[in-house]
Amino acid sequence: MSLIKPLPTLALVLPCFNEEDVLGITIPHLSALLNSYIENKLISADSFALFVDDGSRDRTWNILLTNQSPHVKSIKLSHNVGHQYALMAGLTYVTNKVDCCVSLDADLQDDSSVIEQMIQDYRQGSQIVYGVRGSRNSDKQMKSGTAHLFYRLMKQMGVDLIYDHADFRLLSNKVLVELQHYKEVNLFLRGLFPMMGFQSSIVYYARKERVAGKTKYPFKKMLHLAVDGITSFSNLPLKMITYIGFTVFVASFLISLWVLFQRFYGITVPGWASITLPMYFLGGIQLLALGVIGEYLGKIYMETKARPRYHIEEEA
Repeated sequence: MSLIKPLPTLALVLPCFNEEDVLGITIPHLSALLNSYIENKLISADSFALFVDDGSRDRTWNILLTNQSPHVKSIKLSHNVGHQYALMAGLTYVTNKVDCCVSLDADLQDDSSVIEQMIQDYRQGSQIVYGVRGSRNSDKQMKSGTAHLFYRLMKQMGVDLIYDHADFRLLSNKVLVELQHYKEVNLFLRGLFPMMGFQSSIVYYARKERVAGKTKYPFKKMLHLAVDGITSFSNLPLKMITYIGFTVFVASFLISLWVLFQRFYGITVPGWASITLPMYFLGGIQLLALGVIGEYLGKIYMETKARPRYHIEEEA
């Protein structure tokens, strides 16, 4: 006797920060998408889209309040906590409420048409389905170059990342439950999921242009995310300080031998450069080392306080 599996309940999780220009397009689009999946018996009728207002300063929350429906839910964080925390708030909210969820950006740059393939992969056994960009032809040369550099750097540091994957992914409820065991304050979600080791698959897509509004991820935030990723998953920078210190020590010892040799034969090299340049060099190395150590100490400080990562002010 064959058992018919019940249709999975799906949640779409979308962090929002000052997205008043785009929500008028995003909400109807995703509502229609969910309705089509429900009509085609792909997901259950209890599926919904969850919008997480990350302390927006514009009309984002008001727009969300006026667009509530059985398939649209919203939560409002008390203040802006950043994309990763806002996404974590949404993932935590839907845990044990759905069978699976898909996280994506509210600007519709993530191609929602491939969500159907993600659901099919989930029904075939994948616990995580990564949305991976097929190419970066739409990016500017600088952004594309820095992205490739970041992924190569992370790989060299031993961090397991899915190349060209951001935060567009499907997660089963089993993964969501396990995610709650990760209590660290310094969140870098795209590094956590490959580390879990659950059965996974990849769906390729072409990233689109924003349908409206401006990007909320300028270069400064991207750089901050990269630093968080490196320092949250690798201690190689600390080891590099040791390597650099040893190299400088050996170089200084050899230079000292050379100076003694010159002195023994009565050869002196006049000039301030022989004194000043090594001082600047060693001073720069010391400041760099202190900076790297300070970055790690700062993260330890934040972790030991164990403060809540976010506060939900309102639900709708």
